[in-house]
Amino acid sequence: MDADIRTRAAVEEHWRASERGDTEAEHAIYAADAILDYSQSGERFRGRATISAQRGGHPASRHFTVHRIVGGGDLWVSECVITYDGVPTYSVSIMQFAHGHVAHETQYFADAFGAPEWRTALAEPMPGRENGRA
Repeated sequence: MDADIRTRAAVEEHWRASERGDTEAEHAIYAADAILDYSQSGERFRGRATISAQRGGHPASRHFTVHRIVGGGDLWVSECVITYDGVPTYSVSIMQFAHGHVAHETQYFADAFGAPEWRTALAEPMPGRENGRA
């Protein structure tokens, strides 16, 4: 099997495991010494066990909807909506692989916002998205 097909399957399984709450399967994608960065908060988590512990300790009910996975070779990007206690947060995950596992991941998070009226004539709604007006 082609390496990109295997890596894509691993990323897809990571997100499926995240959604079903299977912590072991969710974190199997990471190298033992992986790094996870949250750039917006300035936090860095070192090691698969630490990454798993910080996610496992999250107090909110979480759900994951993957909109797109793109990549090749050692660099893969996922666009997702992570819903925390019913509130959607848009997320981009950038995963760098080495030797078949994630060596470094950076995640960015953004809240939804309403579109301003002045752009109404220029834009069309994205399929499946209803953010409303500002």
